[in-house]
Amino acid sequence: MEGSWESLSVRLHEKVLQTLRELQFTHMTPVQSATIPLFMNNKDIAAEAITGSGKTLAFVIPLLEILLRREEKLKKMQVGGIIITPTRELAVQINEVLSHFTKHFPHFSQILLIGGSNPADDVEKFKEHGGNIIVATPGRLVDMFRRRTDGLDLASCVKALDVLVLDEADRLLDMGFEASLNTILEFLPKQRRTGLFSATQTQEVENLVRAGLRNPVRITVKEKGVAASSSQKTPTRLQNYYMVCKADEKFNHLVAFLRRRKPEKHLVFFSTCACVEYYGKALGTLVKNVKILCIHGKMKHKRNKIFTEFRKLPSGILVCTDVMARGIDIPEVNWVIQYDPPSSASSFVHRCGRTARIGHHGSALVFLLPMEESYVNFLSINQKCPMQEMKPLKNSVDLLPKLKTLVLADRAMFDKGMKAFVSYVQAYAKHECSLIFRVKDLDFASLARGFALLKMPKMPELRGKSFSDFIPTAVDTDSIAYKDKNREKQRQKVLEEHRKQKQESGGQKKFCKSKAWSKQKAKKDKKKKVAEKRKREEGSDIEEEDLDELLNDTRLLKKLKKGKISEEEFEKQLLCNKRKFGSEEADD
Repeated sequence: MEGSWESLSVRLHEKVLQTLRELQFTHMTPVQSATIPLFMNNKDIAAEAITGSGKTLAFVIPLLEILLRREEKLKKMQVGGIIITPTRELAVQINEVLSHFTKHFPHFSQILLIGGSNPADDVEKFKEHGGNIIVATPGRLVDMFRRRTDGLDLASCVKALDVLVLDEADRLLDMGFEASLNTILEFLPKQRRTGLFSATQTQEVENLVRAGLRNPVRITVKEKGVAASSSQKTPTRLQNYYMVCKADEKFNHLVAFLRRRKPEKHLVFFSTCACVEYYGKALGTLVKNVKILCIHGKMKHKRNKIFTEFRKLPSGILVCTDVMARGIDIPEVNWVIQYDPPSSASSFVHRCGRTARIGHHGSALVFLLPMEESYVNFLSINQKCPMQEMKPLKNSVDLLPKLKTLVLADRAMFDKGMKAFVSYVQAYAKHECSLIFRVKDLDFASLARGFALLKMPKMPELRGKSFSDFIPTAVDTDSIAYKDKNREKQRQKVLEEHRKQKQESGGQKKFCKSKAWSKQKAKKDKKKKVAEKRKREEGSDIEEEDLDELLNDTRLLKKLKKGKISEEEFEKQLLCNKRKFGSEEADD
């Protein structure tokens, strides 16, 4: 730790110091002591510091101090400070930290602008309560600038802007927000202080520094105990482990690991949303007396509630995708478990950074298949990330039969398992380290057993392959019912229609050919754009998957009304769409 807050070369407001005492932040971290005086002395800042180093206070405190020193007090509709961050969870977290300070300064209003809510409601909230300090994600902020027809001219409100903060700048650019950031910068006054904070320096971040900052002071902060010449990006108090096991043993080892550490707090990372949905349900049944929550990027309205709930838990398990990998500060996380290695080495570092934060100790574990073991050397060279092997527990209980029983008992689990497998293969094929993570080398039979699949899915990637080591379960999968009675009733209705059509066609089956992933991806990208446009225009809460099905059904209905197809053909194509929609994967 560095010196006390009172030892800073600039004097902090007494109520800021009071808040720091209330939050029990008795000493500064290196990034805070280096950044705050410069920022408060009207310097633009480009700071690079490892994850978990205390960057949030490094920009919240100077932002408040600069606004407190304004000659003219901010009016309700005047924006003095904007903090932009890549994910809604991180925005919620920053907003929460900020609120601890602003409660002592009631003349400052703050507003949170993130996805998952109706933009029209945000406009009304801003008009009613104001927003001297805005904490936002890029997409929602751009949307607010464009809502002049709703009676809000945000471009006029930001003319009094003093401070702009870009948090997790490297991640902002990784997620494709460059165009949004450029749009936002065009609306903002040039005479302002700008702070750019990131965990890694990239060429894209450097370009943003040149475009958005004026003669910035560059700050690179290392942890104590890390040599200046070292490029290690993980905290020194982090113990990093790896475990090598076969694909059909991995789930058993995960459950055994979690069962032995029930009193602790864990993050368990998977590569796709579908895997989170499937294995999250499985863990909820097989790991008893532990609070288990799931969070991923396709969740729209539940994410904030789940995130807030898990932060408050003394122990528990959060099953998640990389939506939780960056900047998130969850108290007392003991273990970060990477069930699937991430698609990039930088994501590996950021996942690990959810533990061992700001002086605390923590541990991380990644599961690797035998063919992936060279990933350890890759991380050692590429990220200067030291790791040690953890041997699998001997004689761990085989839980895959129990998982298969869960699948047989509820069609929802059967569907989730098939989607998870397909999405995993797709994500694996996109890994940036393709020399190690080679999809053609995957043991698909072992992988399918690890997912407790009843049968292999029909997908182009498996066409022409034989799987002698995988024995399909001797059960008619059409006979597996949904536990949800309404879903099952609807399914039976569709099956009955299918049986009638089969009889009418003399037993010939209507075949809906699966499209290659590349074509599916292009279609999904187009669908996503439609969904985003609809949300911007109407504040719609419709999910992407629901929109896909809705668009298909709407097209058919239009054809029926125009007489282009008969009612019989309408029913046949509707059934075909239902079957196709049910086979699509969900991914990050």
